[in-house]
Amino acid sequence: MEKAKIKASQMFILVVLFEMGSAILIVPGFPAKQDAWIAILLGLACGLLIFLIYFQLYTYYPELPFTSYVQEITGKWIGRLLGLLYIIYFMYFATRVLRDFGELLTTTIYFNTPLIVINSLMMLTIIYGVHKGIEVIARVGELFFGVIYLMASTGFLLILFSGLIHLENLQPVLEYGWKPVFITFLRETNLRPFGEMIVFTMLLPYLNDKKKVKTACMLGMILAGINVTITAVINVATLGVDLFLRSNFPLLTTIGKIQLANFIERLDVLFMLYLVIGGFFKISIFFYAAVVGATDLFHFKNHQKLSFPIGLIILLASVTIASNYAEHIKEGIKMVPVYIQWPFQIIIPTLLLIIAFFRNRKKKTISS
Repeated sequence: MEKAKIKASQMFILVVLFEMGSAILIVPGFPAKQDAWIAILLGLACGLLIFLIYFQLYTYYPELPFTSYVQEITGKWIGRLLGLLYIIYFMYFATRVLRDFGELLTTTIYFNTPLIVINSLMMLTIIYGVHKGIEVIARVGELFFGVIYLMASTGFLLILFSGLIHLENLQPVLEYGWKPVFITFLRETNLRPFGEMIVFTMLLPYLNDKKKVKTACMLGMILAGINVTITAVINVATLGVDLFLRSNFPLLTTIGKIQLANFIERLDVLFMLYLVIGGFFKISIFFYAAVVGATDLFHFKNHQKLSFPIGLIILLASVTIASNYAEHIKEGIKMVPVYIQWPFQIIIPTLLLIIAFFRNRKKKTISS
């Protein structure tokens, strides 16, 4: 592992930026229609419970990253296999998020620019950040946290003063009952973005104050969850249910409608700037977890040697993962939750916690 330490406030900021990252770009919960905000809040509540599983595993092995203590729990060979699978998982999600942001830029601003060019520029910046280490990423997060909230507050006030919000679009609440909300919760909002906190099992050992791990991470999740909920409410209230469902990037469509005093308009640049920042941190943390995991699993002396080759793999995979954006989104909705997110975010960690509980209880019994 890298010899680095970060503060609890920096961990809090990283959690907020990570959780909001692509969740603002593609707001979760849209199958629940005008009740998306309810599905997101249910997802947040469940996400906090899921994080307690990760936190409890951390308390058993506070000095080790996930790829190390999984070997302590299951044994060397099974543990190394699981560690490798999780490294691939982190790389896969870094790839998906990179593709999301590349598609956004090529379909809205850089129409004639190949996807590989956009993704390459973003990935080179991320590789540089990861090469420098988690302390640098955390400090950059501190710098941009205030910028993001300033832009978000400005955008919210402009939407409000433009008279775009129509709260009647949120009605009737639970028009089709609880069933579609619970289905959306089970398939999506408890997994994205809140279940993705599994990636922080690779970062928690870097926190310099072990007592603040739980508070920093859970408060970060709550703040991010509230922000994503507010975004969903604004999108539905502004666009209406039909346009909200049809839009690839609802918040971009919402901001595009801002027009104040025939002077303030075309504020898409604020949205784009925010999303590039959010995308940077979301991809960086997934990417960093993959690099540190591979360094730990294969016993490299430092993570810098792996940052470029793994970054290159993620870059190439981002343009080959799907032939078009529609296929990419379909894969994310139909395949990823069932075959990747449920096993890697919930089922495997729960089984590991059960095994770790009995192993540690046995050790305490022997020692006493």
